Amino acid sequence: MAGRINDDDVKVVRDAVPIDTVVSEYLQLRPAGGGNMKGLCPFHDEKSPSFQVSPSKGLFHCFGCQEGGDTIAFVMKIDHLSFSETVERLAAKAGITLRYEEGGYNPIHQRGERIRLVEAHKAAADFYVEQLGGEEAAIGRKFLAERGFDQSAAEHFGVGYSPAGWDHLTRFLRGKGFSDKELLLAGLSQDGRRGPIDRFRGRLMWPIRDISGEVVGFGARKLRDDDNGPKYLNTPDTAIYKKSQVLYGVDLAKKDIAKASRAVVVEGYTDVMACHLAGITTAIATCGTAFGTDHIKILRRLLMDNGSARVIFTFDGDAAGQKAALRAFEDDQKFAAETYIAIAPDGMDPCELRLNKGDAAVQDLVEPRTPLFEFAIRQIVSRYDLETPAGRASALDEAGPIVARIKNGASQHEVAVQLAGILGILDTQFVVKRVAQMARWARDRGGRGPAGPASSSSSSPSSAASSYDSGQSPALSGPALNLRSPAHRTERELLKLALQRPELVSPAFDAYGVDEFTAPPYAAVRRAVEDAGGAEQGMASAPEYLAGVREAAPNDAVRALVTELAVEVFHGKTIDEAYAGEQLVRVRLRAVDLRIHDVTSTLARLGTGADHERHQAVQNELWVLQQYRQSLRNSGAAAL
Repeated sequence: MAGRINDDDVKVVRDAVPIDTVVSEYLQLRPAGGGNMKGLCPFHDEKSPSFQVSPSKGLFHCFGCQEGGDTIAFVMKIDHLSFSETVERLAAKAGITLRYEEGGYNPIHQRGERIRLVEAHKAAADFYVEQLGGEEAAIGRKFLAERGFDQSAAEHFGVGYSPAGWDHLTRFLRGKGFSDKELLLAGLSQDGRRGPIDRFRGRLMWPIRDISGEVVGFGARKLRDDDNGPKYLNTPDTAIYKKSQVLYGVDLAKKDIAKASRAVVVEGYTDVMACHLAGITTAIATCGTAFGTDHIKILRRLLMDNGSARVIFTFDGDAAGQKAALRAFEDDQKFAAETYIAIAPDGMDPCELRLNKGDAAVQDLVEPRTPLFEFAIRQIVSRYDLETPAGRASALDEAGPIVARIKNGASQHEVAVQLAGILGILDTQFVVKRVAQMARWARDRGGRGPAGPASSSSSSPSSAASSYDSGQSPALSGPALNLRSPAHRTERELLKLALQRPELVSPAFDAYGVDEFTAPPYAAVRRAVEDAGGAEQGMASAPEYLAGVREAAPNDAVRALVTELAVEVFHGKTIDEAYAGEQLVRVRLRAVDLRIHDVTSTLARLGTGADHERHQAVQNELWVLQQYRQSLRNSGAAAL
């Protein structure tokens, strides 16, 4: 059993790896103001960025799905790792040696399963690269050379060779300390008659890396006629490799995709190589499967769905390529980016095009030519005789629903006009109205989306409050609360100051009672700050202070709200002592007003027949409160 990682080492790891550096490996981040960064959330689908990262505090929070936490929490969530696996991975990235409190450090037995599988793939990739230089791999080097790839190109993409014997890799990895079970789980070996044997034998090997750059699988190309396997053989789905969730080349292309707001989707490994070598460094490919929803999610996070983003699909000009293009169009509406299709003359793929006509031809190919919707529509209408009224009507009946799926009303209208021109129907408005009618029918059949329980407007403050008290996940998030009353907005702003800029509200904030926060979730956060030692603690070390507040939170709901408030931007333009004093005074005034209301009610209930001393004491309290209220109004923060 693995020992527990030393707490001090966990803290060192958390502080050593900047959260924005880690998050940027998975999505594009842009400035959000106040030193924060924003991007499209990797944990749920969204069209506008609600995911924020605070580098100075080492925290992230999504205001859409409420996921949040520190660097460790992000990696655990996105890569489905355990806590110890995550710390080990980040420690390796930062070059930190971890100490284990039980049984000492054992690099073989104290690795999590995912870490071990990744390490096995890295060792396998190095092994394959080394084998490519051997005599047996001459056939593989010839294959590459015939397609225009020299040794430096092979090295850049990590291309290797798997020996033709039964268990060369298996024996090599055993020697590195990997067990047979690990090799089988990794998909690098498979069961043979006398034990595990290599899955890939006598093939050219492409390492498949995830978006963070770790090798998680392989694509293997057949080289010999006596190989009875498929032309391309990929790693089977494993704990670290899901073919529907990886894009070949994305580790090399992600920065340029984000920078240029453009991605080129090709069909194979050699096409990616050809594009990159021709200067199209935004090229990526799927790994033995159709381009689908999970691939779109990866690209959307890199493209940020801005208005200028473009996705260009290159498909072979044959029937299979046209079918692939139509499949891609099925998912077109999941992009906010403009989508195009590029088909090379003579039906050549990018690799063949580069070999025959040079880099310039590849560059010219991927310059957007035909919008994907137009290609899809033309493919559909080409099956009908547009010379006859019946043919045009039938083509409209099939192509119309395609246009009707376009969600943007202005775009739908424009494409409907284009459809009329393609069909040769002179009455353009008839086609526009027909498409709009089809869109209404589709909405009516499919419903208008969920409403009610999932909507924040249908949730009640009381249900939200009870969830914070009970430890359940909140039905209503913090942001929904601040829309309900000015008091809640001010309380939220003050808590943000206490978490993000404690030096502006200390020591006054620490004298505020929990009951001065009228929203139960905010009262719970105030209690967590108090239990962590108060806002004054944050003046020494912000990361340690925030970690202490999060640890002091009574449940995950409050902990998530702490994270949310710690990264949310302020409403004020200038965040200084004056602004902080204004928030302190507003919260205190609200509390004093409520107390005056309670005391006044008590005085009315006592009436004239009450005990004189009791009556006098209540009157005195009322007078003091009224004087304090006046002082706050006149002197502001100086009266606190």
